[in-house]
Amino acid sequence: MQLIKPKLQGKAFLDDVKSAPAGKNEFYMWWLGQSGYLIQWDGKFILLDPYISDSLTRKYAATEKPHVRMTELVIRPEDLDFIEVVTSSHNHTDHLDGETLIPLIEKNPDMKMIIPEANRAFVANRIKMPEGFPIGLTDGESIEINGFKFSAVPAAHEDLARDEKGNYHYLGYLIQFGDFTIYHSGDTLIYEGMVEKLSAFDIDVALLPINGRDPKRKVAGNLNSEQAVWLGKEIGANVVIPCHYDMFTFNTADPKDFKVIAQKEEVGYKVLEGGERFVYKY
Repeated sequence: MQLIKPKLQGKAFLDDVKSAPAGKNEFYMWWLGQSGYLIQWDGKFILLDPYISDSLTRKYAATEKPHVRMTELVIRPEDLDFIEVVTSSHNHTDHLDGETLIPLIEKNPDMKMIIPEANRAFVANRIKMPEGFPIGLTDGESIEINGFKFSAVPAAHEDLARDEKGNYHYLGYLIQFGDFTIYHSGDTLIYEGMVEKLSAFDIDVALLPINGRDPKRKVAGNLNSEQAVWLGKEIGANVVIPCHYDMFTFNTADPKDFKVIAQKEEVGYKVLEGGERFVYKY
């Protein structure tokens, strides 16, 4: 199978990232594949749920669930030496990848990491760092780092799982900076009260999965295209950007379906190629 070529990768990707102006009246975002995004605002960079390795392809190569990669890597983690904050929404490797995060931490020793508090011990073990290193959040909690405010909301992947203290294992993050708000849902289905929680925020861009839920895949499910468009419309997002497709052959979706539904429902959207720059401004 011929791999999908990112719009930009390697040096061309880095050159594009470095050429984006540093200002407060707009922000820039690049899709790294799956649910991973690089965001620049005011000259500062954050990473959301990056998976930029082949660890899962190797891990599952000789199993009944092979993770056959569909798209070439956009960039190597060791080439990103300018990151302020990285997030993990939950413990699945495509959202918490040791082969991505360990090199990132080595290249960015002052970088902060935001995780679900319920996952602290697991995260520390995977990234080979002390348990006090990551910053843990749960529903309703927020933290501000270098002008970025991260607020946690639950995610249902597939249920609203909690630890013995009531902390959620799966989260979405509202990221507020300047006049902007991004919602990164992590992996989730729709749950009761979700729209009400999110409607309290003035969301500019919603980053939502579209790979859906198929029990035959033997993995936890997500929103499909129809549900992602519905959720984006219900929470009043100005732009919905789909993700969690074109990474593994067994667990993907066609973004063309998302486009058709978004156009029909008159929902603002943008479908990105790997490594493609997205600019948002008022």
